[in-house]
Amino acid sequence: MELSVGKLFVIFFKVGALTFGGGYAMIPIIERELVHRQKLLEPSEFYDALVVCQSLPGAIAINFSVFLGLKIKGFKGAIAGFLGVVLPSFMFILVVAIFFFQFIEYPIVEAFFKGVRLSVVALMALAGYKLLRNSRSWLGVYITVLTIGLILSFNTHPFLVILITGLFGYLVFTLKEVIDHDHS
Repeated sequence: MELSVGKLFVIFFKVGALTFGGGYAMIPIIERELVHRQKLLEPSEFYDALVVCQSLPGAIAINFSVFLGLKIKGFKGAIAGFLGVVLPSFMFILVVAIFFFQFIEYPIVEAFFKGVRLSVVALMALAGYKLLRNSRSWLGVYITVLTIGLILSFNTHPFLVILITGLFGYLVFTLKEVIDHDHS
C-alpha cells in the first residue's frame, strides 16, 4: 500500500499525541497502525526493527519512528516519523510546564495521573509479551529469563545486559549453525 509522507507524519503524530508513558507504551499502537491497519510492514519486520532500535542509545520512540519512517518512505519518512513523534510531546510538555504546578494539588489531576501510570505499565507489559511471542524460538524465553535475572539479581546496567545477551545469542546461533552444518 502506498502511503504519503504527510500521512506517515499524521500516523506518528497521532501515536505521539495519544500515548502516555514513553516509547514502550507506543509500540503496540505503532504496530496496530503500520502492521495491521496500513499493512506497510510484516510483523517480523516490525519486531526486527524494534530489536535494532532498542539496542541503540537514545529514546526508543524517536529511534523507532525514525527507523520505521526511513524504511517506509526514505529520508523524508524519517523526518516525518521524528517530527510526528516529537511534536506532540514537545507541545504537551510546554503546556504542562506553564500550567502544571498550578493544578498538581487538585485531586482530579492527581487521580488522572495515577490512572495513566497503571495503563502505561499494562502497555509496556503487552509490548514485552508481543516481543517474546515473536521471538520465533525458545531462545527468546531463555534470553528473557537471563535478562530479568541479571537485572533483578545483580542490578546489571542495561547496556551490559544488552551486551551479554547479544553475545549469548551470537554464541548460541553460531553453535547451532556449526551443529546443523555438521549434521548435513
